[in-house]
Amino acid sequence: MRKIKIIETGIKDLLVIEPKLFTDKRGYFFESYNKKDFEEAGLHYDFVQDNQSKSSKGVLRGLHFQINHPQSKLVRVLEGDVFDVAVDLRRESPTYGKWFGTVLSAENNKQLLIPRGFAHGFLVLSDTAVFCYKCDDFYYPGDEGGIIWNDPDICISWPLNGDPTLSEKDLAHPRLKNMVHGR
Repeated sequence: MRKIKIIETGIKDLLVIEPKLFTDKRGYFFESYNKKDFEEAGLHYDFVQDNQSKSSKGVLRGLHFQINHPQSKLVRVLEGDVFDVAVDLRRESPTYGKWFGTVLSAENNKQLLIPRGFAHGFLVLSDTAVFCYKCDDFYYPGDEGGIIWNDPDICISWPLNGDPTLSEKDLAHPRLKNMVHGR
């Protein structure tokens, strides 16, 4: 019996994953990842690296992707809550340039399965958030690409009050229409 619920997002292969929680008076237990459950659902990934970040309220990380070594990611929040976004960069896709966003939190335990060919970013909504990424390829620092977080052609509806806190690198990303060879 599979212990995950798969929710389609309207963008092919981009999925929300809800694990089955087992609760009692002590608290809860769930499997955050089970390769067998994923494979039974037709989701064949070979995750090779886990990453974790901690950020404070108003921090926006993204929109990031790897150019020559694209990564599929299974992302979730261990503490706090974030607005998580994926943008379809697959040129052959009918949803190229479209985005999907959802709140991931330590309370809802939802995960977003982001296939290769997407840019990814998130905005921290709580005082702090601990974010976990399970990736199916290794990170290559010289292979980074990005799209500016507020690209008017993508028009992401970030739940913001004021300006987000961004890294210098994230402030310098181009618009999607101005990217050259994936950069």
